[in-house]
Amino acid sequence: MDLEKLFQTQKVLRDKINYNESDRLNKLVLALLVELGECANEWRGFKFWSKDQMPRIFVPIHKWIEGLKRVVGHTNPLLEEYVDGLHFVLELGLEWGFQDKKPFLVHIGKTEEMFLRVYKCALLLKQCGTGRYHKEFYFGELLSNYLGLGKALGFTWEEVEEAYMNKNAINHKRQDSGVY
Repeated sequence: MDLEKLFQTQKVLRDKINYNESDRLNKLVLALLVELGECANEWRGFKFWSKDQMPRIFVPIHKWIEGLKRVVGHTNPLLEEYVDGLHFVLELGLEWGFQDKKPFLVHIGKTEEMFLRVYKCALLLKQCGTGRYHKEFYFGELLSNYLGLGKALGFTWEEVEEAYMNKNAINHKRQDSGVY
């Protein structure tokens, strides 16, 4: 995965949206946490009370054609939610000028532990105050753990980058049309 390219691509969308209000950081962190929760929901592995714990990785797309419901493709909701979260991880890096940051080490562990690590890193990043050193450290941890979560979910770097670029194009169309 070419993180430099993803940061550059995200910056173009960020500049188009051009939201610079004082609540920006709160909204970015909350958006990341929401997307992370949606990703966990598609993963389903934490739902010990359910017999349906299979991740949502292949969902048919149906369309009515000549009065018949037909499968016209498929989607991977788990990957889509993961990539939605990646947009906000990149945004947080751009927020403080850490777009050149490389992950310390891509942490990989049990999937539920990876979800919790990312939550923790995002909250620590939010709470660390104004010190650049702490922000850089916690952002590095967030990036490392988020990339590790992707690996734990079984994604390749190529899949993530392709899905990110596809979703970024959709986000640009939404901005252009005013339909979010």
